Amino acid sequence: MGTALDDLVDILDLEQLEVNLFRGVSPEEGRVRVFGGQVLGQALIAAGRTVDSDIPVHSLHAYFLRPGDPHVPIVFDVDRIRDGRSFTTRRVVAIQHGRAIFNMASSFQVDEPGPEHSDPMPDVPQPEELEVAPRPEWRRPELARSAAEWRKEQPIEMRFVGVPTWARTARREPDQDVWQRTVGTLPDEPLLHAAIVAYASDFMLLSTATLPHSTGWGEASFMTASLDHVMWFHRPCRADEWLLYHLHSPAAAYGRGLSLGGIFRRDGVQCVTIAQEGLMRPVK
Repeated sequence: MGTALDDLVDILDLEQLEVNLFRGVSPEEGRVRVFGGQVLGQALIAAGRTVDSDIPVHSLHAYFLRPGDPHVPIVFDVDRIRDGRSFTTRRVVAIQHGRAIFNMASSFQVDEPGPEHSDPMPDVPQPEELEVAPRPEWRRPELARSAAEWRKEQPIEMRFVGVPTWARTARREPDQDVWQRTVGTLPDEPLLHAAIVAYASDFMLLSTATLPHSTGWGEASFMTASLDHVMWFHRPCRADEWLLYHLHSPAAAYGRGLSLGGIFRRDGVQCVTIAQEGLMRPVK
């Protein structure tokens, strides 16, 4: 039996059915719908498998169209829109039960020199200075979909600056900082690292938009779901090294909340920018 990280790497290792067709599965976690970060990471792997390995991804724009069914495989259909000298463009549609559940446009660029600058990394404690919250505070058992999910080891380690989202007892400003890395070392495959960074980016974005409106993640105030997700990869980063996710929600209205984020490496350089709008429909 492998580790949780081994399981995540296996889930991202898609089966190739045809030249542009890939198939992925979901973990057995008792979920009622597929985790959005999983589909995002798998779609990026599918797109990247049709691009030369030395051409890294620089952006992706995705829409979550329907809830995914965790009990059946997902087919990823890749459209090779353009292969240019500098940029390569792919469109991916994820299909279940004959219908699209997700689509994504992604762009890859050959490495080339150019001007560089970066926002400064927020002045927050380093991950070694932060305590690891006891497991009951990391994932409250009454919120787990099943006993199996509650016991399951997680592939991503998170250390919060301040109180974790699900442990808070009061409304607060729509900002949070979270250090994240995989629980274990990954092989030197840039596409895999980018896919796991994408996978992990879906954990805390939507919860950031709920911070001013609910007292805790378990409060039954909203029906929540990711709607769209955008990422720009400015520089390489390793998912198995500590990355700071600096998150802020500038607006929420009409049942939707927007969250923006910057991902910083330990050297203080911003390597990724992310944005997501999610459903925050009040439960009546």
